[in-house]
Amino acid sequence: MLVLAHISDLHLDGSARATERAERVRDRLWELPGHVDALLVTGDIADHGTELEYEEAARILGLRTGDAPFPVLTCPGNHDSRTPYRKALLDRPGGEGPVNSVQVFDDGAVLMCDSSIPGSDDGELDEETYDWIETTLDELDGGLPALLAFHHPPVALHHPLPDSYPLRHPGRLADLLARRPEIAGLITGHAHTPAATSFAGRPLAVAPGVTWTLRLPWEGEQIADREAPPGLAFHVLDDSGRLTSHFRVVP
Repeated sequence: MLVLAHISDLHLDGSARATERAERVRDRLWELPGHVDALLVTGDIADHGTELEYEEAARILGLRTGDAPFPVLTCPGNHDSRTPYRKALLDRPGGEGPVNSVQVFDDGAVLMCDSSIPGSDDGELDEETYDWIETTLDELDGGLPALLAFHHPPVALHHPLPDSYPLRHPGRLADLLARRPEIAGLITGHAHTPAATSFAGRPLAVAPGVTWTLRLPWEGEQIADREAPPGLAFHVLDDSGRLTSHFRVVP
């Protein structure tokens, strides 16, 4: 089986508060006594999309030092900026095209897809990204179950804030899923609340936020609970291709 840790929405902004919360979650993950195959980070890693913010993220996540005990897989969110992201986080040449990558394990593949739209808080998987997904799945030849990870959930989560900035054209994603039975599930961030639902017949898991937690409408008028502890998720893709998600807080 494939075991993935998952965090999202660090919103690193140079403040001591954001750094402390991200490092607290990092320390919990780095000290796990058991095996985890990888860490997924589904966007809004930086708050303003600056190189300094990504340099801090690279330090915290061990992307420069090799301190991470497992691979760290990332994709951008609506607060991220592609050129600084590539240069300062991934140590790659800059560029404004979508940032997509795949990690193949013995028991499954994780496709990290860029749903960001430069200059917009909405999300979209663009033509280049859909072509990349299709090509990547073709190369895997249906031999492994695959997970799609990206920032913007493709369904309403019943709060006006995240639902105001959705993934555009979710029908196209549904069409892809209908043609690709090897896609076992979807993993996203963006909403700052742990959530489990389904989309087009596949499980959909949404990460809690590291920086703050979304209060749902029936929990009070204040949107951001900045006192709630940061959260993380663990996803298990078992040998039958079934995705199970567990959520934790980090006091």
